[in-house]
Amino acid sequence: MKRTSTKRRTHLSPTMEADHSGARTRFAHVVRALSHHPDVTAGEGKGFGSGTLKVNGKIFAMVSSRGEFVVKLPKLRADELLTSGKGKRFEPMPGRLMKEWVVLSKDSHDWVKLAKEAREFVKRGRL
Repeated sequence: MKRTSTKRRTHLSPTMEADHSGARTRFAHVVRALSHHPDVTAGEGKGFGSGTLKVNGKIFAMVSSRGEFVVKLPKLRADELLTSGKGKRFEPMPGRLMKEWVVLSKDSHDWVKLAKEAREFVKRGRL
């Protein structure tokens, strides 16, 4: 009996590929802006953990598998960004909204600034 693979393959349209590429390019700028901090590390390569920025081993910013720039911020700050239209809640799977994780809109110019806020928030930890 022939077995079929259950591995899921993702095929991106050229437009989606361009969106992913654009987000990765902008993310690279964020990485450069924060790489001088000794407690910041950037995930490289492929697979889980690539496309992430961590402070003391904890993720504070990333590019999602959908090519979205995502940051972790205090819930009240996240709510401000949602209300202003600069972002939306991160939903890693349907029906699972993350209260402190925000997907920034592609036209947002605040990626570095918000990544810095996210770094400080995650570095402090829970109060």
